[in-house]
Amino acid sequence: MTLTEAMHGADFVQLNGVVFATEYLRVPDESTVADDVVMELRLGNTELEFTWRELDDAAYIGEGTYRLKSGALLRFLSSATIH
Repeated sequence: MTLTEAMHGADFVQLNGVVFATEYLRVPDESTVADDVVMELRLGNTELEFTWRELDDAAYIGEGTYRLKSGALLRFLSSATIH
């Protein structure tokens, strides 16, 4: 699965083992440029944002986890719905 496929519909993002709520998520497309903010995360008072430059070329390392160029580990999570 590519990073952009994993991003689609993610409610939470696990970053280096810490789960953040997804405040803003834009799945990159052909009009996305390197400096576009594509993800904003929140955990309490902590807010993080990522540009496409930071996420582009992330390496899939297995079990839904991607390694960014910075070395950070990233995993996209969705809420489960129980009927």
